[in-house]
Amino acid sequence: MDVRSIGSLTVSVVGLGCNQLGTTFVDDDDVDRIVGEAIEAGITYFDTADEYGANYADPSDPRGWGRSEELLGRALGRRRDQVVVGSKFGVAPHGDAPGGGASARWARSAIEATLRRLGTDYVDLYQLHFPDPAVGIDETLGALDQLVHEGKVREIGCCNFSADQLAEAHDVARAERVRPFASIQSPLNIFQRGALDELLPAAGELGMSFIPYYPLASGMLTGKYRRGEPAPQGSRLADQVGDDVRSRLLSDRNFARVEALEAYAQARGHTLIELAFAWLLGHDPVATVIAGASRPGQAATNGASAGWQLAPAEVGEVTALVASAGQAARS
Repeated sequence: MDVRSIGSLTVSVVGLGCNQLGTTFVDDDDVDRIVGEAIEAGITYFDTADEYGANYADPSDPRGWGRSEELLGRALGRRRDQVVVGSKFGVAPHGDAPGGGASARWARSAIEATLRRLGTDYVDLYQLHFPDPAVGIDETLGALDQLVHEGKVREIGCCNFSADQLAEAHDVARAERVRPFASIQSPLNIFQRGALDELLPAAGELGMSFIPYYPLASGMLTGKYRRGEPAPQGSRLADQVGDDVRSRLLSDRNFARVEALEAYAQARGHTLIELAFAWLLGHDPVATVIAGASRPGQAATNGASAGWQLAPAEVGEVTALVASAGQAARS
């Protein structure tokens, strides 16, 4: 599998998103197999967070917090140094009012807990999960810089920042002479293209890597959902979303876009999921595409889907195609 860079790190162009690990949607006994299959497929980047595994349906339920990190650490075992692990901090643990945020105090507390759960003494990429308007970015960057100097973190990144917030953080890091964010993680897929307007160009100008999440549009870009058919049992749209979200995703407009993209891919000897990855990787700042896996076989499929490279003109063709298909379905 091809590799790209996040600061000083080298990562596979497809990563494993671990947000499902530790939840009721993944059997704990399958985690070792999922992680093993990912490594065998050439995946070297594993993306988790301290909150992954939490019960989002019940904010008062403390169970599951940190469970993804625990299961990932156990599954990696002695292979830890063969891979790149990214984790995140900033969300407040259930029932912990003083916790969370981007303060220096919480950054230090959170990294110690993450290291303990992962069973390691360093995290390769440590990311602020959300902007915190209550804490100056200089405090956050100073704390993260110190963690890098202590060897507990190799590179630092952020998630869900705006282009203006990226620019501010970059300017502060330069003024304070501390390590800048090496990456930004934000939603991006062929359907959800808002990041192309300002965020992706800003990341490129600042020398940052871009890590898209929701790369397969909640599974719509896998080809598993078909017009006029209910979502397959056990799928994300069948089990993990409400009726309103399911109805919005399984719309005539989305199926028109899926069918146009699938025809484009098949005419060139590829699958829809290969096109979804190729389109994302056709944008220069994109370093790795993190796709989740909830059962054995999915990580291997994702890893095998990254071989198609689109020329810039083809990336533009696909963007125009999905836009025109969606517009035609509306009229």
